[in-house]
Amino acid sequence: MTRRNGARETAAPWDGSRMDVEPTHEAAALLLRPHRLFTRDEVLGHPCPVAATPGVYAWYFDEVPAVVPTDGCVRHDGHTLLYVGISPGKPPANGRGPSRQTVRSRLRYHYRGNAYGSTLRLTLGSLLADDLGIELRLVGSGTRLTFASGEAELSRWMGRHAHVCWLETPEPWLLEHDMLQHNVLPLNLDQNGHSPFRQTLSAIRGAQRARARSLPVI
Repeated sequence: MTRRNGARETAAPWDGSRMDVEPTHEAAALLLRPHRLFTRDEVLGHPCPVAATPGVYAWYFDEVPAVVPTDGCVRHDGHTLLYVGISPGKPPANGRGPSRQTVRSRLRYHYRGNAYGSTLRLTLGSLLADDLGIELRLVGSGTRLTFASGEAELSRWMGRHAHVCWLETPEPWLLEHDMLQHNVLPLNLDQNGHSPFRQTLSAIRGAQRARARSLPVI
């Protein structure tokens, strides 16, 4: 991977990668041809290799849920790129301060959190519900939707099959937009209206939500 030092220097071996002011197409190449992919155990380990900075992350899978089309998807070292995300999001237009989340906090949450706080977990759990024997449920006060005890099974699946790389950049929403416009990313919904899988994925997630709301609160 690369990072800036005048023009360019070699990144530290553990880095997902880094970008300061490089053009988005050059930065995107670092996520499309990553130096390495990181596992759940590595991301949740101590010390954590993920930078506590703003950035973009790319999720690669060595096993893809059966219903997900992969024609045109980027493939790297036996893995398929299905999803990109950022942390923090673009600052709100109303003048409120930006989120304090970082790539580190976001990736660690995706790997060990729940579907209420992770759209990636909601998507994967909805796609894998039958295979993993899990279902979305209303929990607690009845306003939160998670996979309840099934979150642990989803975490184990991600530990086996979901790998990630990231890129540090001060305005990650710019690179995210470029990635979504120029790559096939079937698990992204936001800004991905051109994806032929978007309507199907929305329906699958919607069906999980509807069923959860028909069941008693846990």
